[in-house]
Amino acid sequence: MSITDTLSVTLDVLPPAGTEQVPLQLNFIDGHWSASESGATFPKANPADLSDHIGDFADSTAADADEAIEAAKRAQPAWDALGTIKRGEILYRAAELLTERIETVADAVSREQGKTRAEARGEVKRAVDIIRLTAGEGRRLHGSTLPADEDRSLAITWRKPIGVVGLITPWNFPLAIPAWKIAPALLSGCTAVMKPSPLAPLSSALLVQVFTDAGVPAGVLNLVQGDFAPGSRLSESPDVKGISFTGSLGVGLAIQKATAPRLARTQLELGGKNALIVLEDADLDSAAAAIVAGAFGQAGQRCSATSRVVVQASVRESLVLRVLDRIAQLRIGDPRAEGTTLGPVVNEDRLNACLTAVNQAVADGAVLRAGGRRATGGGLAEGWYMQPTVLTEVAWDSELAQEEVFGPVLSVVDAEDFDDAMRIANSVKYGMSGTIFTNNRAHIFDALNRFEAGMLHVNRPGVGAWPHLPHMGAKLSQYGAPECSEQTFEFYTEWRSACIAFP
Repeated sequence: MSITDTLSVTLDVLPPAGTEQVPLQLNFIDGHWSASESGATFPKANPADLSDHIGDFADSTAADADEAIEAAKRAQPAWDALGTIKRGEILYRAAELLTERIETVADAVSREQGKTRAEARGEVKRAVDIIRLTAGEGRRLHGSTLPADEDRSLAITWRKPIGVVGLITPWNFPLAIPAWKIAPALLSGCTAVMKPSPLAPLSSALLVQVFTDAGVPAGVLNLVQGDFAPGSRLSESPDVKGISFTGSLGVGLAIQKATAPRLARTQLELGGKNALIVLEDADLDSAAAAIVAGAFGQAGQRCSATSRVVVQASVRESLVLRVLDRIAQLRIGDPRAEGTTLGPVVNEDRLNACLTAVNQAVADGAVLRAGGRRATGGGLAEGWYMQPTVLTEVAWDSELAQEEVFGPVLSVVDAEDFDDAMRIANSVKYGMSGTIFTNNRAHIFDALNRFEAGMLHVNRPGVGAWPHLPHMGAKLSQYGAPECSEQTFEFYTEWRSACIAFP
C-alpha cells in the first residue's frame, strides 16, 4: 500500500461527481492531494476525547513549501488575467458549497478544535458571510480617475495583485480565519500557499476542497500541512511577496524579521489581553452575561476574549456574584453534544499554561473564586478540560493581568473610578478589544476615544466584530492592514498609475 493510500480519508464533504476519495490528510499542491516529500506524518487527536484519533497528517518540509510556491507562481498570471468579476463569481460559488456542507464542516471544526457545536456552526456561518462579502468586492475593487496637468490627457489609477502570498493560520478559528485570508487573496488576483496550525489541520483541508470544487484552478490555492519547516520557508522565500499571519506575538515578530530584508509585505494579527470595564452605574446583570460569554466562550481561546474585568470597586462584589452564578450554569462536556456550553482547551500545553498562570496568580496574592483546576469526572472523556476560573483582587500590573493566558481564566481588577479604569485597561502591551458597561453617555464616548484597542464595544459582549467590520487591533496586537474589510486589499494589491495623452 502506498503512503497516499495509507493517508487517504473518506469524508462526507460532497466532492465532485465521480470523486470517491478526498485525501484530506495530505497536502494540496498544484491541484493534487499528495504526501509530504519526506513521507513523514504527525497525529491529530480530538482534544475532548483523546481516544478519538482524527488522522495522521502530512508533516511538510521546506521542499514541500517550495513545490507549492512554484505551483502558485506558475498559476498567478492566468489567475490575474481572469479579472475580479469572474474571480468573485467563483467565491460566490464557494460560499454556496460551504453553506451546503455546514454540518459536516462544523463537526470537523468541533472535533479537532474543541469548540461547541453551536460555536462551530457559528464559525462556518461567519466564514460564509465573509466569503460572500469579499465576492461582492469583485465589482467594486476600483481605482480612480484624476485631473490631468495637460490638455487632452487622462490620469488613472488601478490595483494589481502583489503575486504569491503565504497564509499562515491558527488553530482557534480553523475555518473562519483561513476563509478571511483566502477570499481576499484570490479575489485580488494573488495565488496562495496556506499553512494551517498542526493543531487544526482538517478544517483547512475541507475549506481548500470547497474552493477547488467551486472552480479555483490548479496551483491557485495550495495547502501545506505541518509546523515550523514549511512556515519558515514561506517567510524566507523570495517568491513569496507577502505573509498574512494570525497567531502569537513571538512568531509574528519572527516573520517580520524574516521578511524585512526583502521588503515583503506582512499582515500580522497577534495577541490580546482585553479589558471589559464595568462602572457603578452599569446594568450588572447584562455586564455579567457579557463577561461570561466573552471570557468562557470557546474556552477563552480567542484573541478578543474578555480576559480582564476592570470594575469600579464599589460594585465589584455584586458583579462577581452574578458572574459566579452564571458560571455555575455552564455545562462542561463533549463539544459535539447538543447542550454543551464549555468544551476543552486545544491541547495539554494550553491546559498546563492555564494551570500555571492560576497557581502563579494565587501565589502573587490573587483570590481564587471559582475553578482553577483541570475538569475531570462527571462522564467526561479523557481530554484537555479546564474548569472555568475566576480570580479577584488581581493587581493591575501582575503577570496574570498583563500577559495573555488564552484559556477560560478571568481576572477581576478593581478600579477607583472611570479614569483609573481607563488607565488600567490601557496598561498592557496589546490592544485587540476594549469594552465598557455604563449608562453615562459622556463616559461612553470618552472611552471610545481613549481605548488603545482596535475593536470596541459598549454594553455588549466584547469579542470580535461583525463580519463586515474590520478585524483589527492596536499596539502589539496588529501590524498591517485590517482583515475582513475593504482595507485588507491594501495588503493583497499594489497601486499603478498612468498618464494617457490622446492627441
